[in-house]
Amino acid sequence: MPKSRRTAKTPAKPTRRAARTENRKAAGKTLGRSKAKPSVRAQKPQVNARKAAVAVSPQVAVVPAPAPPPARKPGFYEAVAIYERGVQALQRHDFQGAAGFFRTVLDRYPDERELLERARLYLRVCERETERRQPVPKSPAERVYAATVALNSGDHNGALDHLQRALSEDPDSDHAHYIMAVALGMRQRGDDAIDHLRQAIALNPENRNLARQDPDLESIRVHPGFRQALDTPPAPNRRRPAARRR
Repeated sequence: MPKSRRTAKTPAKPTRRAARTENRKAAGKTLGRSKAKPSVRAQKPQVNARKAAVAVSPQVAVVPAPAPPPARKPGFYEAVAIYERGVQALQRHDFQGAAGFFRTVLDRYPDERELLERARLYLRVCERETERRQPVPKSPAERVYAATVALNSGDHNGALDHLQRALSEDPDSDHAHYIMAVALGMRQRGDDAIDHLRQAIALNPENRNLARQDPDLESIRVHPGFRQALDTPPAPNRRRPAARRR
């Protein structure tokens, strides 16, 4: 019997569902290949520097410029000049002269706090050295002499202290009254200075001519009582004035 011819199997036509599944898979592979992973540089957006500064600047706190230092008053520079003269005198071991400059700073410029503390410190040094180097005056005449030295060095407070002690021990010392008038006039105490000048002339009429030409009395020469003090008559029972050291 002749062999029967085998017929080749033809592939069956895919169903509609299978076709749609295949199409979806193919489309997925195509999309997967087309979507490339973005690079790192692409993920970081490039921002314009000027735009960034504009965007950030409102959030940054603005620091104000430092205020200029306050203007110094003319008295400050005068106080510094006197203070420096005191320091120079202290370096020369002129303790009395230095003390006078430091006292001037304390008396005339109480608002300059930057210098007051240092002036007080140096003044204590000067006073300590002065007391250690010089003998303490014991008699009224020695106190008047010490007051004169203190005035010449600018130490008005020290001079007044010596004169007050001298007058407490010897109220009739015309020299003590005269130097007291000078010291009080330098401290702008005109009325008190005129009173002591009047007593000095009453105790010793020679002080009248001296007062007329003495430049140390320029501060009270314009005082209304100055001319009246020059006309003070001699005091009764006045004693003979002692020799002066001035």
